[in-house]
Amino acid sequence: MPKKVLSGVVVSDKMDKTVSVLVERQFPHPLYGKVVRRSKKYLAHDEENAYKVGDVVEIVEARPVSKRKRWRVVRRLEEGRMDLVERYFLRKKRGE
Repeated sequence: MPKKVLSGVVVSDKMDKTVSVLVERQFPHPLYGKVVRRSKKYLAHDEENAYKVGDVVEIVEARPVSKRKRWRVVRRLEEGRMDLVERYFLRKKRGE
């Protein structure tokens, strides 16, 4: 079975060898058809501590590294997208 591949933005790199990646997805509501946005944070393994806050990265499913860490960072797609991080923290502050 192929491994799942997701892309998202790094919102935290304070942990050692771990980054927190925010992945957003969009889908139409099953009944009303309105496009709904949902986001989820994944802890991903970053062996060299190479990825920083604001990097858009690609993560892939991996064997469990710890209790909550089941993803591994594959590569950096973009660098320095602080606008996405600020938008996340504003939504978090509002309580969405």
